[in-house]
Amino acid sequence: MTSNALEELREKIDDRSARVGVIGLGYVGLPLAVELVAAGFEVIGFDIDREKVRSIEAGNSYIGDVSTEDLRSAREGDRFRATTEFDELHEVHIVNVCVPTPLTKTKDPDVSFMASAVEAIRDRLHPGRLIILGSTTYPGTTRELFVPVLEETGLKVGKDFSLAFAPERIDPGNTQYKVKNVPKVVGGESRICTELACRLFDTVFDTTVPVSSTQAAEMVKLLENTFRAINIGLANEVALMCERLDLDVWEVIEAAATKPYGFMKFLPGPGLGGHCIPVDPSYLSWRMKSLNFSARFIELATEINSGMPAHVVDRVTDVLNDAGLAVNGARLLILGVAYKSDVGDMRESPAIDVISLLARKGAKISYHDPFVPECEIDQARYKCSELSDELLANSDLVLILTEHRGVDYARVVENAPRVFDTRNATKNIRSTGEGGSPGNVIKL
Repeated sequence: MTSNALEELREKIDDRSARVGVIGLGYVGLPLAVELVAAGFEVIGFDIDREKVRSIEAGNSYIGDVSTEDLRSAREGDRFRATTEFDELHEVHIVNVCVPTPLTKTKDPDVSFMASAVEAIRDRLHPGRLIILGSTTYPGTTRELFVPVLEETGLKVGKDFSLAFAPERIDPGNTQYKVKNVPKVVGGESRICTELACRLFDTVFDTTVPVSSTQAAEMVKLLENTFRAINIGLANEVALMCERLDLDVWEVIEAAATKPYGFMKFLPGPGLGGHCIPVDPSYLSWRMKSLNFSARFIELATEINSGMPAHVVDRVTDVLNDAGLAVNGARLLILGVAYKSDVGDMRESPAIDVISLLARKGAKISYHDPFVPECEIDQARYKCSELSDELLANSDLVLILTEHRGVDYARVVENAPRVFDTRNATKNIRSTGEGGSPGNVIKL
């Protein structure tokens, strides 16, 4: 039997009098907070990063998917404010946990951010609260980590408070699918938990998709990203096969993609990047190892994808050798260091490994990325270079690792002595009179 406090929370959600907290104001938490304000709720954001809090309080967005205009609109009337003081959790009725879930160096899940969040909530838990975990994690986390800690208060899940898992599905830089029009999967620890979480998210998302449990919802998110990682691994392995067979992998994939059923196009590249695709399958693999089950597809795809940066460096070495040049001392211009096109996010970017490996071999590295003004790799500081004709002409090799739409690749090909294109960014550039790719372009 549920408490009256949980019944009252239904009404608070419906009349928007429920105050909502969001722990973690990164690329998941900040867009969610802004959408919750737009839905009519008062929102308090929590983060340990004082710079993020100061930026929000000043009305300046640091997330590409949240415009400064939208953030300032959310701040009007003090409907959204940010703080580092977790004691203010006393004031909220609903808490969304959107903290990072990285891997350790040994590829084990790092649950320290989630553990800190749930302890902060436990110390301020009152009857009638709804807690929703949105951070990607292994199946069983909500039940095994959150439930015992929260029930240390003497309150019982499903009776005195509600607990659900609703995974984030943010795709940074995607202008077609944003927060509202991506269906929200929700799994609770009980019927009332699922119902209340869906009731909240129905105010924000066009569609909510309830599932039977928190574990099912956790598995949904891992399946989505494992599917992508494995299929990208297949595309990368096909690229290696085509290299041996002297075939153009991009031509093969594009032709296969003309089939109207039974085929979904995935593209090869210099490796996997971002917080989700390279990381999430390892959460599932780690969990299954604890159950004496070997996730062979995941492990094989991880091996292939993780090996792509080294393969790119080997290809760079071959291209330079063919020109009578050594990697040591070669002037290499990297185009794109972000993990995907048209964003400034470098998390897990394959460019990090490629640059690191090339720098160790003595290459002189410069880079151009309109979304990343500066970066640090292996304690070396790099600043974005202006993409001039002179820089292109004076580079021994231009290496395309990220395809940003704002870069003039025809100009790159025209001025650079040789270009190694790992993203097929030069696909529409043809050589004069021959109908094929320019002779100075080498593709993955």
